[in-house]
Amino acid sequence: MAILVDEARWPWRGRRWAHLVSDESYDELHRFAALIGKRRAAFQGDHYDVDETERELALQAGAVAVNSRELVARLRAAGLRKPRGVPSPRR
Repeated sequence: MAILVDEARWPWRGRRWAHLVSDESYDELHRFAALIGKRRAAFQGDHYDVDETERELALQAGAVAVNSRELVARLRAAGLRKPRGVPSPRR
């Protein structure tokens, strides 16, 4: 069970962004996100977007770096991947 973060490779507003997920539970993800200073309002249904600086904070706090394919595969295996068009879970 781990908090996972992929590569910061998606450009937006002059920064590069990554995804932060849990392969265990949304509760674990929310606790970890709060630890690195993310607001709950930033939750994107099954992940948090983190910029390069936040990604480094996550890694320092114990997140595991994975590539995007592994991140999605582990999210799906845990049953935590939100299908497109489905409202965000309130967990």
